[in-house]
Amino acid sequence: MDEGRRLLPPMAALTSFVAAARHGGFSRAGEQVGLTQSAVSRQIALLEEWLQMPLFDRRGRRVALNAAGQAYADQVGPALDRIRSATRQALMQRGGRELTIATLPSFGMRWLAPRLPDLSVHYPDLTVNFAARSFPFDLVDEGFDGAIHFGKPDWPDASHLFLFREEAVVVCSADWMRRNAIREPRDLIGKPLLFQASRRQAWQHWFSSCGIDDATDIKGAVFEHFLMLSQAAAAGAGAALIPRFLIGPELEAGALVMPFSQALSTDEAYYLVRRQGWESLPALVEFSSWLEAQVKDLRG
Repeated sequence: MDEGRRLLPPMAALTSFVAAARHGGFSRAGEQVGLTQSAVSRQIALLEEWLQMPLFDRRGRRVALNAAGQAYADQVGPALDRIRSATRQALMQRGGRELTIATLPSFGMRWLAPRLPDLSVHYPDLTVNFAARSFPFDLVDEGFDGAIHFGKPDWPDASHLFLFREEAVVVCSADWMRRNAIREPRDLIGKPLLFQASRRQAWQHWFSSCGIDDATDIKGAVFEHFLMLSQAAAAGAGAALIPRFLIGPELEAGALVMPFSQALSTDEAYYLVRRQGWESLPALVEFSSWLEAQVKDLRG
């Protein structure tokens, strides 16, 4: 390894370290950089191995920046900030007609992808590249212009364009409903209920919306993406709570049925999250306008 490369640790390890140093722990650092706590821990361990010295003192599950780590953070942190600033300026000044947008996997496959031909009709010279992401991350660090986000408008250092709220409905296969004698919401208690990874409390909220506050035996398999969840429900693995707009084809074909009309709606919503300075990028302005028009058509 030449001297230049030997003195440049992996960027992922550096960003994880700086986040952990600033936030005083691996868990909050993971929220900032879009990694799990264990992934941040591995990145910092990699950096410590690279440097051949510990940067944190570890006492059980607690960590604290040591003197060497503090000195390193004082130098590396501002350097990364300058890199981010320079990158942001470079991205804002680029002329091109190309965007990179992150999208929630199921949203991208079921709602966004079928509408993209219309984008090409209105903006034939605009190229939009899509990547699947499920959790918030730093747009500039990752080289993205924007992202489709579900939750509250709390993505740091970004502009939020409200798209729409969702209604999650209970679905299952007709055979599963018949075999389990599902006739009223309380009949679901004790039955296999399927969960989406980022919405572990959805079933509890749904039962409460039905006036059932004593549902304690709520358990079942967990799936990262809604389309995986819908396939499992259609196969008879259990009942699932899924946004209605994501399962139109399955409902029309009868692969999934809705035992109840009670839907779950919260104050969370879908947003187009755009990095700072988006107004200066004509391509991102056009994509925002197109997406907003699609949402208006959806609302009728």
